[in-house]
Amino acid sequence: MNSADTIETPKQRAWVRLRGSRSAQTGATVIFGCLLMAVFCQVLAPYSPDTRDVTVAAPSGPSARHWLGVDANEKDVLSRVMYGSRLSLFAGLVSITFAVALGAPAGAVAGYFGGWAETIIMRSIDIALAFPSILIALLVATAYKPGWSAVIIAVGLINVPVFARQVRVTVLTLRNLDYVTASRAVGASPLHILGRVIVPGIVNPVVVLATMGLGAAILEVAGLSFLGVGGDPTEPEWGSMLAQAKDHLSSSVWPAVGPGVAISLAILGFNLLGDGLRDALDPRLGQS
Repeated sequence: MNSADTIETPKQRAWVRLRGSRSAQTGATVIFGCLLMAVFCQVLAPYSPDTRDVTVAAPSGPSARHWLGVDANEKDVLSRVMYGSRLSLFAGLVSITFAVALGAPAGAVAGYFGGWAETIIMRSIDIALAFPSILIALLVATAYKPGWSAVIIAVGLINVPVFARQVRVTVLTLRNLDYVTASRAVGASPLHILGRVIVPGIVNPVVVLATMGLGAAILEVAGLSFLGVGGDPTEPEWGSMLAQAKDHLSSSVWPAVGPGVAISLAILGFNLLGDGLRDALDPRLGQS
């Protein structure tokens, strides 16, 4: 093998492993489909989410005009699933971003500095983990005016401990490595070492955890919406669609099938992509 064919950098090796991962390919395809549906729902959806078809019995199953049937309000289920992907995916993405923004710095400080900072941060995390996540989410969501902002904040907060604990463990491993010790020996400040030397080493674990966490966040957003602490219940969103469908399951299950399958596919896609990223970014893989 000549030098031109040799894969030299870790990024190149990770990219080759990622492209060859069936899990990552499948997950990326599913996620791409969800994003395509969210971005172009106005073009792809056969109807407006609020359009009512008074000519059909409601709720009802699939037909030539309504591929996933109509709900109890005579609205096309497929169209509402497509439009609902916008809010569901957006809420999940923002909540995980919020969790990373709070949890990663807290875990990094706890892992690098230790002492009283670690004690305060980790004991707070332990207290938060002592309560069921859904209970914390409900308390946070109901403490504010019910709406999607409250749901996003609630889901973000219950995911903060996940990132804080992971980052702390990673920093504990990195802080005693040779290149960190060398930076400390030449007089670099703790903040410089933490921000410029250690942070690049925690990016990969955080990216993997965030990718897999997006699926859980979408489910948590849908769960809170299902319980009625979201925004306008008539607004298309997967959880609120399930909440409306549950009252009419004896008449037709189809209004629940669409959003239920959409949630399942989104979770599956992010989990599969996260598995592929974890395998691709693990430096121990590919070593021979």
